[in-house]
Amino acid sequence: MGDRAMQANNSAGHWSGDELDLDGYLNRIGFTGERAPTLATLGRLQRAHTTSIPFENVHAVLGKPLPIDLASVQERLVGRRRGGYCYEHVALFAAALERLGFGVTVVTGRVTLGFDRITPATHALVVVRCADDDRDWLCDVGFGSGPTAPIELADGAEVEGEGWRHRLERRPDEWGDTWWLLQYGPEGWTDRHTFRLVPQYPIDFAVGSHFVDTHPRSPFVKRLFAQRFTGREHHVLDATVWTTSFPDGTSTRQEIEPEQVGKLLAEVFDIAPAPEELDRILG
Repeated sequence: MGDRAMQANNSAGHWSGDELDLDGYLNRIGFTGERAPTLATLGRLQRAHTTSIPFENVHAVLGKPLPIDLASVQERLVGRRRGGYCYEHVALFAAALERLGFGVTVVTGRVTLGFDRITPATHALVVVRCADDDRDWLCDVGFGSGPTAPIELADGAEVEGEGWRHRLERRPDEWGDTWWLLQYGPEGWTDRHTFRLVPQYPIDFAVGSHFVDTHPRSPFVKRLFAQRFTGREHHVLDATVWTTSFPDGTSTRQEIEPEQVGKLLAEVFDIAPAPEELDRILG
């Protein structure tokens, strides 16, 4: 995507920023810094968002409808202090950035994690332009495990935040440039997802979210999956298996008794499903 096309998309205001309860959102993520569309503010917003709002798929496991419009996302993630998956995180984050005056282009990617098959393009990311910087920055706030800082949209760009390392690579193919986001772990660099700079819009979110939330082949409809990233550690609950990973590559793993899941979700993941939701998930 050329700069002119990117800038035209940035100025369009597709993500309903004018409808956002900005004070409520900033209070939800604990942000008290300057409300200016600068690179420094973007970094603080990304860290606050990724370490405050958890990742969860309770609605999908329960088969509950998941409206993806901004009002509905605000009501869940801000008003009820619940978590969500990437479409919810990005819809909220993009609206906040628009409201603050950033240039916003949303794209979708394919989660790879070393898979040798083509996966659906169901992961949402944000490309951001700041008022005080002429570069584009990738913000991945909806994956559940950071990064806590934007990464420059440039081949070979790396970012390290609190010991967690991520890198971007641009790999040409027969269709043009494909971008790859990699993360560093015990096995070295692993590709996490791949994307192209093709702008996405709320209607694309509605289609993608419907697949993730309802399709029988979607992993999100099969079992509970939750993540909480604090910067210091990354917690994952996959059904009843609780894993905690650390920046040095070490991790712990334990099986949780079903009757302990509710307490664990509340105390570690900052997620408190209603009792009837929890009964249905565990039943």
